[in-house]
Amino acid sequence: MNARNTHLMAPLLGALIAAVSMAACNKADDGRTVGQKMDSVIADAQQKAAETKSEVKQEMNDAAITAGVNAELAKDASLSAMRINVDTSHGEVSLRGPAPDNAARERATQLAAAVKGVTHVDNQLVVNQ
Repeated sequence: MNARNTHLMAPLLGALIAAVSMAACNKADDGRTVGQKMDSVIADAQQKAAETKSEVKQEMNDAAITAGVNAELAKDASLSAMRINVDTSHGEVSLRGPAPDNAARERATQLAAAVKGVTHVDNQLVVNQ
């Protein structure tokens, strides 16, 4: 695990300690040994860590896609990246804001779709009349 993700481990470690404590204090006997309970808690913590890592990776990918789309829109003289809101979720890009004409609106879709990682573009740009 790298330094950027170290802060994610603190909540998981806290949850692990709490779960172990609760398992140790649990008065009901479910037939499992303390070692088996520990193994279960550790497996759950590892699963949560993997899920968190996957979520963080997806958020980083989405942020990179948003930055890429904004950069492409900024290169186009008729599209204003500052006035177009770009949102990305799981590779799906939503464009909202004004467009000077239909050609620029369609060009925005093409530019966004060409960015690596984009799976779909929802173009909600409104043509100024």
